[in-house]
Amino acid sequence: MMLKETDFIYPDWPAPANVKALQTTRAGGLSRAPYDSLNLGTHVADVAHIVAANRLRLSPFLPAEPVWLNQVHGVHVIDASNANGLPEADAAYSKKSGIVCTVMTADCLPVLLCDEAGTVVAAAHAGWRGLCQGVLGATVIAMHTPPEKLMAWLGPAIGAHVFEVGNEVRSAFIAQDEQAAQAFTAAPNNKWLMNIYQLARQRLKVAGIAHVYGGNFCTYTDKSRFFSYRRDGLTGRMASMIWLNSK
Repeated sequence: MMLKETDFIYPDWPAPANVKALQTTRAGGLSRAPYDSLNLGTHVADVAHIVAANRLRLSPFLPAEPVWLNQVHGVHVIDASNANGLPEADAAYSKKSGIVCTVMTADCLPVLLCDEAGTVVAAAHAGWRGLCQGVLGATVIAMHTPPEKLMAWLGPAIGAHVFEVGNEVRSAFIAQDEQAAQAFTAAPNNKWLMNIYQLARQRLKVAGIAHVYGGNFCTYTDKSRFFSYRRDGLTGRMASMIWLNSK
């Protein structure tokens, strides 16, 4: 079966008409277990030519080949319109039409951003390390747009009721912002349950963004739709993509 529009998730946000975005799920691809079926990651030991075929299946839905990143859980942001090869970065933005900013995840939080005028878009990969270190703030700065003119969509990530972390993670966030304590709930064995969506909203608010949408997914528990590294270990990757169409 071919990839269908119903295999994607489309952000529910009031973006301008020329801002296009889509979120892949695990449906509609060719990979076999444990990567079944639309694995888009080339770095997870899936069969290379099958991943290439999966990526090719996206072509009818996109204006160009996505700008893929070598994600390293950091805060580096690139201009996707000038990207060459596989740039090492965890976020990308573009002010040019037809440039597909892309991040891949399987529990980490993907964040898509655009401005209300439809002149700039961005995609950020916010695992806990990058989120704590400031990848969202760095992305907002790189977009060179007043943050009050921006909006954000929070894509599929691991849910707050299952994301167990150690005290060092909680301490790292609180060291950056005392309000972060509100996003952690005590769990057994001196662990904490972390709400990555709440932390992202806090960081976006600090960056000046008031309009935030999405954030109602759980990759860990929704096995039929999403890959989850925390759940399965060896698994595929989903893509969150955003671009500008010509006005």
